[in-house]
Parts: sequence; C-alpha cells; structure tokens
Amino acid sequence: MIIKKYHAYGVGAALVDTEIEVEDHELVGFGIEKGLMTLVDEERQETLMEHLQDHLTVARMTSGGSAANSIIALSCFGGNAYYSCKVADDENGRFYLADLAAADVQHPGDHGLPTGTTGKCLVLITPDAERTMNTYLGISESVGVENLDLQAITDSHFLYVEGYLVTSTTGRQAAIVARQHAEQNGTKTAISLSDPGMVAHFRDGLDEMIGDGVDLLFCNRDEAMGWTGENDMDAVIECMKSTAHSFAITLGAKGALIYDGEVLHTIAPTQVTAVDTNGAGDMFAGAFLYGITQGMSYDKAGRLASIAAAAVVAQFGPRLHIGQHQNILDSISGTLS
Repeated sequence: MIIKKYHAYGVGAALVDTEIEVEDHELVGFGIEKGLMTLVDEERQETLMEHLQDHLTVARMTSGGSAANSIIALSCFGGNAYYSCKVADDENGRFYLADLAAADVQHPGDHGLPTGTTGKCLVLITPDAERTMNTYLGISESVGVENLDLQAITDSHFLYVEGYLVTSTTGRQAAIVARQHAEQNGTKTAISLSDPGMVAHFRDGLDEMIGDGVDLLFCNRDEAMGWTGENDMDAVIECMKSTAHSFAITLGAKGALIYDGEVLHTIAPTQVTAVDTNGAGDMFAGAFLYGITQGMSYDKAGRLASIAAAAVVAQFGPRLHIGQHQNILDSISGTLS
C-alpha cells in the first residue's frame, strides 16, 4: 500500500447534536416522521426545543454530522484523519472545531470563520432505541468547493463523503469535485447513502455525486432497497455492483453483508441490548475504513465494524467513550491481526 499522510479524508456537515429521549406519542404530536432525518428551519427547531424543555435536564450535546462521526471513529481507533466542513464564528462553531481537535482529527482551522449560525441537529430517541433527526443545517448548508483541501484529498488513502450533502447545491458540487479530484490523484472513493429519505427524494443528485461508480459504498437495508428498486436481497446485491466496486449493507440486529469486489461476506451480528441507534451506521463506516486502511481483509474489517457499531447502540450517543476503541481492538486482536 502506498504510504499517504491520511487514512481518510471526510467531507460533510458540521452539526452540534442535542440528543433527547422522547416517547413515540410525542413524535406523533409533533408531526415528526419516525426514524428519518428531516431538514427544518431554525424556527421549527426552536419550537421543538421549547416543547421539550422538561426533557433538557437529561439532554446530551456532542459535535456530529454523519461523516464527522465516521472520521472521528477512524481517528479514535488510531488512524490519521482530516475533515472538511463549514462552521460559523459562534459558540457552537468553536465548540465543534475544538471537539474535532480533541479527537485528533485535522481540519482547515479556525481562522477567518464566517458570521452565521453553526448547524444543529435535534436527535430524538424513542424507547425502542430508534433515532429520529430534525436538522437545521445553518451555515453547513453553504459548505462548498472552497472548503475542500485538495492536497489533503491527494494525501489520503480514502475520500469519504456523506450522502446528506445532496440536499445542498454547493455541498453536492463539493462532493462531485472532491470525487473527481480523488479519482485523478490515486485516492479511493467512498460514500454513504445516509438515509432512506435521501434515496427517495434526491436520487438524481446522489447519481451525480457517485458518477460512474465509487470504490466503496455504505448503506443500510432500506437504503439499498430504495436505491436499487429491488426487494429481494440477492437482486439488491447484483444491482449494487453497478454502483460501487465494493459495498457494505448493514442489517441492524442481523449483522451486515459486505462485497469486496469478488466475494460476498456475511458478517454475524454482535448481540447487545440496544438503547440508542444514533450513529450506528457512522461507527460501522468509520471502523470499517480504519480496518481496511490498516491492511485488514474486508471480512475482518466488517467484523471489527460490527462489534464497534454494537457497542455504540448499547449506550447513548453516536460515539464510543474514551478507552473503548482500544479495548475493542485488544479484545479481538487475535482474530483481526
């Protein structure tokens, strides 16, 4: 493997997450569609927060964004990572960049930050551990080509793009330019479909972002079926081969399917009691990217990713706690070395 400075370069939204536990009837009362990510304006998000004032004593706040969660995971496992995003010169923006730095993720810096509002995501967790997201993109909506570090992309083994960028005209263009630059400079390309809603409502934009195909695609079962238009998993897998050279389809409590370009691997699930599914797919992608950039086979990297994702859903929040990454690597070093 060619030695490069970064194992992965990510580009995506920068969102400060506020995670709150709610009941299903509250989602119905708010008119929120469960299990999806819904874009809202700041007024709608503030209205929801007002209705949830009595829940805020147990709210948890972290920096987030799908690709950011994955890149942070890769870094915390021991990989070298870079993340491009857009935050404002406000308290949340400075908090966000400090959190990236604390996770040892490189970023363009905090000089000359623009005025505006850093993106925010209200993550509602129901008793069945399902996460429902209401996102105000704020200044993240205008992330664009100017926020890319093309040299850092060249210096990376993988470019990783979140599908959520498709909702922003400038973000979609940044994803396309990043992919094209990666293809021209020996950097492998990876993308996540991110959410069934992205597949259902932004298909043409995702097609543009993917181009003639990416090296690696991440999605869950619903996203894969929506993308291919197939309901039979064998048919889904065959169709996915025209989109990506390799791919990972997560199946929740049933594990995952990983195609390495030649062989389909069935990844057994890791049994846990789920309390919060927020960030499970992000962790899977981050751990998997860490594994393959460390020389693991796709099968072994898939097993690492499955264990890491299971650890995330067994606790609140989209990330593992300090020490958990190394504990996971230590516990499976014999099988994943």
